[in-house]
Amino acid sequence: MVTLLPRENGFAPGLLPLSLFTKDAQLKAHPAYRLAKSGDKDAALELVLDVAVARLYEYGPRFAPGLVFVAPHAQEATGDNAIPQTLAAVCATMFAGQAETEIVQSDRVYHTGADAMERMATRAQFVGRVQAEAEYVLVDDVISLGGTLAELANFIQLRGGKVKEVLVLVNAGRQTGLAPDKKFVQLLNRRFGNEFFDIFGIKPEALSANEAQYLVGFRSVDEIRNRLAAARQEIDRRLRSKGIASAFKSAALGAFADQALSPAAPLADKPHRT
Repeated sequence: MVTLLPRENGFAPGLLPLSLFTKDAQLKAHPAYRLAKSGDKDAALELVLDVAVARLYEYGPRFAPGLVFVAPHAQEATGDNAIPQTLAAVCATMFAGQAETEIVQSDRVYHTGADAMERMATRAQFVGRVQAEAEYVLVDDVISLGGTLAELANFIQLRGGKVKEVLVLVNAGRQTGLAPDKKFVQLLNRRFGNEFFDIFGIKPEALSANEAQYLVGFRSVDEIRNRLAAARQEIDRRLRSKGIASAFKSAALGAFADQALSPAAPLADKPHRT
């Protein structure tokens, strides 16, 4: 079982992702998209050059020389989405920066097709060397809930790096910003106290904006525990249907969830929103 790193550092207030699109239709319509998502680096380069480079120049003044561009990618990249790492490499070339390849995602979270709580139940984790005091630009193709980039930001900051910017091709989240709204953080702290960290291993202020907006819809700790238990069952069912047996145990919340969830707890429906 993966030992999860507590998420204690969030995005700086006011930090907005630099994004080229609000919907992924243009990406999906590109003839190289499917191959790029399947790990074809040549197809990913073709896609990035076609849809991104011209618009990236508009952000040139934001990228001083020497920035480190890093994208979440697995240690064994074969078959994994090649777009984020390719985008990071292209940006490093365009803006006289460095493409970081040593920081890699150490677990497989299988977020495709997952809902918000299933994504919260399978937190991405990273390993690798962080350059102390270096300024990093986090790069991805699409951001929706924002949890993976929040985990990467936490990993970098805990090891002495700084998160300067976030760049994505598509910002598909309901909240356009990255840091959680202060009123949501206060509400989560008031409603759940230390039990929130015990369950998720995440401080409320280290949530992404979209994670926080989702979680304020829960009225009680028991409601969160029940929904999380249901999410774990759904993850296991979905992965087993694809022939991925026991993958959830290696990528889930680990000690945080195991300590917080009661095996006998009844499963609850999704909460009403505030």
